Amino acid sequence: MSAELHTLTGAYALHALDPAEEAAFERHLDACPACAQEVRELSATAARLGLAVSVPPPDGFKEAVLRRVDGVRQEPPRTVAGPAAGAGRTGRKLSRWALAACLAGVAALGGTTVWQHREAQDARQEARQARQVTDQVADVLGAPDARTRGARLPNGASGTVTVSAERDKAVFVAASLAEPPSGKVYQLWFDDAGTMRPAGLMDPGRTTQTVLMAGAVGDASGMGITVEPTGGSEHPTSRPVALMRLPA
Repeated sequence: MSAELHTLTGAYALHALDPAEEAAFERHLDACPACAQEVRELSATAARLGLAVSVPPPDGFKEAVLRRVDGVRQEPPRTVAGPAAGAGRTGRKLSRWALAACLAGVAALGGTTVWQHREAQDARQEARQARQVTDQVADVLGAPDARTRGARLPNGASGTVTVSAERDKAVFVAASLAEPPSGKVYQLWFDDAGTMRPAGLMDPGRTTQTVLMAGAVGDASGMGITVEPTGGSEHPTSRPVALMRLPA
């Protein structure tokens, strides 16, 4: 039986074991560092594959980029051959003419151009923040001390939480989660010896997502999910949708 348990690392990482197999394998993990390490690596890899959908582009990003296209001059085609006689002077004249035209256009657009620039700046800032979150998620999932625990959630959904004690951070991955009621959102919580501490909100429009839980793990021994009003709550206002123990 022990030899067979060594072959279940992939199925365990993907939550494909039945309850009896899962319980037996978790007992095996406590005594098998090699399998524990392989499960961490496989879980991190599976979670990384979902990052593309777990951190969506910020709202309005496409529209902001399209607006900015009108204000960015297209680069001229590059040629390998050297310039013909007189081409340099002509090119400089054309460049000066193009620059004058651009300056005239900017003066005419006035406040509209400034507004578009600010919109583009906001979009770039949001994109940078999204990349930072992605990097932080990958850092937790790939941490040498990362530990993962999975659970089956209501209505066929599943959840996986990965904790790095060294980073003092946790990442939660949900799959096939039912959409919350209109005007509601799923909120994550750290369980500090029975006291629930806010740990971030989930995107109500996505049934599968990866979330970097807000705040430090600290002494939390578990986590929970509740349905809260849009914007979240300071304390849970509904019965938990799910409660999970954090991996030791």
